[in-house]
Amino acid sequence: MPTVLVAVAGALGAVLRYRIGLAVGVRTFPWATLGVNISGSFLLALVLTGPAVARWPTVTSTAVAVGFLGAYTTFSTFGYETFTLLRDERTAEAAGYVALSLIGGLAATGLGYLAGRAVT
Repeated sequence: MPTVLVAVAGALGAVLRYRIGLAVGVRTFPWATLGVNISGSFLLALVLTGPAVARWPTVTSTAVAVGFLGAYTTFSTFGYETFTLLRDERTAEAAGYVALSLIGGLAATGLGYLAGRAVT
């Protein structure tokens, strides 16, 4: 049963990420991936430190954290988009994307952690 829940949650996370990509559209800068990865960092920290830890069954928090958020965020797309910017000799944009992704992801994780602690 846990495997099925992780798979279903993963499908939902992947669909949401796909829909966000469609909504944002193709741009010269990978805004959709950046937004998804930063919001996913916040949500993962919130889920793993907030009321979910105390109140949700382990299988539920695993389905959300590993399934939904694992499929929602994507490191492989981040890597590919960074490579594409570098290949196209857009070095400053690539550096900015990497910096925004790392700093934004860490900041969002910290905020998610603090939010989770505040509501626990």
